[in-house]
Amino acid sequence: MTLNGLPVAVLGAGPVGLAAAAHLIQRGLRPLIFERGDEIGANLNTYRHVRLFSPWQYNIDKAARKLLELSGWRSPAHDGLPTAGELLEAYLTPLAELPEIASALKLGHKVIQVTRQGFDKVKSRGREQAPFVIRVVGPNGERDYHAQAVIDATGTWANPNPLGANGLPALGELGLAAQIAYGMPDVAGIDRTTYAGKRTLVVGAGHSAAGTLLALADIAETVPGTSIVWATRGDQLARVFGGGDADGLPARGQLGLRLKSLRDSGKLELHTNFRMTALHQTTEGIQAVGEAPNGEQVAIDGIDRIVAATGARPDLTLTREMRVRHDPWLESTDALAPLIDPNEHSCGTVRPHGHRELAHPEPGYYAVGAKSYGRAPNFLMATGYEQVRSVVASLVGDMAAADDVQLDLPETGVCNTHFAYDGNAASEPGCCGGPAVDASSACCALDETEKAQGRLGCSTLSSCAPAPKASACCA
Repeated sequence: MTLNGLPVAVLGAGPVGLAAAAHLIQRGLRPLIFERGDEIGANLNTYRHVRLFSPWQYNIDKAARKLLELSGWRSPAHDGLPTAGELLEAYLTPLAELPEIASALKLGHKVIQVTRQGFDKVKSRGREQAPFVIRVVGPNGERDYHAQAVIDATGTWANPNPLGANGLPALGELGLAAQIAYGMPDVAGIDRTTYAGKRTLVVGAGHSAAGTLLALADIAETVPGTSIVWATRGDQLARVFGGGDADGLPARGQLGLRLKSLRDSGKLELHTNFRMTALHQTTEGIQAVGEAPNGEQVAIDGIDRIVAATGARPDLTLTREMRVRHDPWLESTDALAPLIDPNEHSCGTVRPHGHRELAHPEPGYYAVGAKSYGRAPNFLMATGYEQVRSVVASLVGDMAAADDVQLDLPETGVCNTHFAYDGNAASEPGCCGGPAVDASSACCALDETEKAQGRLGCSTLSSCAPAPKASACCA
């Protein structure tokens, strides 16, 4: 079997996966889309109650928009803020119903492995000419499908991080699974009775934790006995409090302001530097045990429910038999890691990246979307759309278009540990540790010294795309 005439497999029918399908169709390639859920956007559907930070203008892929408009579809107002459910209903569902996409879509088909036909991981000669084999479990059992390339947009949401600070489940976590929710449960909606009148521990320092804390606070205003406990591994809460009124995504800025106000009001019990190690069921509820930075053991008692808003990680088992190379700690590609590593920077303009940064040693396989960032938490949907545009252009050999990667992103907050609404931003360093040399051309880039140290530096390069604004940052 040769590669000619085979489809391109797209794993996942979420926003980035369907955008990849739209770009493939636009370029004359045939997509074959696998979605594990019985409906498109299985991950989005689990938090359909959550309002997104990004307005519609950043949530609709350009190729998808063109296909939809040919069918008479009309875009929502650009400045509107959809919920995840509205994104599904007003955009992704009409896109998936277009005949050219619907005919390629296989719902209820879970991909369990990807490999090369006739080649295990070791064998080399002739490997690039062998079709990909995608093993899938569907309604009729296991089946192998063949493809000329694979675009993996399976995301990370379905693989939440555990509560344990060491990356493993806390001792006792698996046994108490019935009392733990991961991600963003619909606290104020269908799950309200589960949390009303209860003492809930929320673990995490990201925007998912913030949204859950605020929803619990609303319940606590009207339901006696509802109490909120917030635990974070560190003590720097600037990222979740965000840029306030200076945030380029106003909804996120307002979320941070509200959470900071809740913290300052004393209406929640805050435990910082709480590194979870174990959970115990006692007669008074769950006891969460943690370790302080000085090694002292600390405990939070009397917990009824736990929400683990601790982020997510990619599922790397899909590519066990392929030649993939990941950054040792982020699990993104090596080339992408220095641009997004949260250990080195939490701000700076998002450097445009495409097929070259996303490529693995296995030709024709690309992880895109949230999965491409591995464990880094700063992915934006618009980034994924530009990724797939570049990848698909490279698959058809249009290298000029594939390499012409540009991102038009909003400002995403202040670049320091203070808050713009505290009046301290002006005196703080700019993106990547220093002000942009030239607002028109500065970007986060790897110079030779920083590259040797595995860190991100800022420089002015003619090859860099212009920063959206001199103070733009990524959250």
